[in-house]
Amino acid sequence: MSVFRQALPSYGRQALFVGLLGMSVSMSASAETVAGVEVEDTLDVAGETLVLQGAGLRKRLFIKLYAAGLYVPEGSPSEATWLVDSDEPVAITLDIVSDLVTRDKMVEALNDGFAASTGGDTSAIDNEIRALDAAMGDAMEAGSTMTFAYEPGVGTRVFRNSEEKVVIEGLPFKRALFGIWLSDTPVAAKLKAELLGN
Repeated sequence: MSVFRQALPSYGRQALFVGLLGMSVSMSASAETVAGVEVEDTLDVAGETLVLQGAGLRKRLFIKLYAAGLYVPEGSPSEATWLVDSDEPVAITLDIVSDLVTRDKMVEALNDGFAASTGGDTSAIDNEIRALDAAMGDAMEAGSTMTFAYEPGVGTRVFRNSEEKVVIEGLPFKRALFGIWLSDTPVAAKLKAELLGN
């Protein structure tokens, strides 16, 4: 549903329209700026408007890796457990801000996140993880974007740089994917709090 909105002068962000499998995605004016990335306050997904719950920065040591934004239906609970487990629309956008974030390192980080969010047992979603790995593209650098958008009854739509790459079916995969950032063992506790708007 969404795909990263870039910031920095050369990455001017405009409304995004993706027409694939009957689905469109667009973003509104920015609500806040994270590490030079303009994070929009709403995200339109397949005719439904999701609102920005929160945005934050993923860092490792002193290196800024990516800006993330979490989008949910207006009025939905803000509890992490509900957002991870519910069969409701939700989306997360990732805007890469460092050239140190390569395609291989992102895949490795996501796989580590899946292991953490599933308690070390990814066997139920191994095929889905492989599908995501295959959809990651050949290269990644500062300015690259990714969006993961879950649509009930359809699955998780994966976008790279505004282009839909794959739809991965299943609530278990959605739970494991969003659990990377929102589970009890998130990739970064500070980022989890920021995404939840805390």
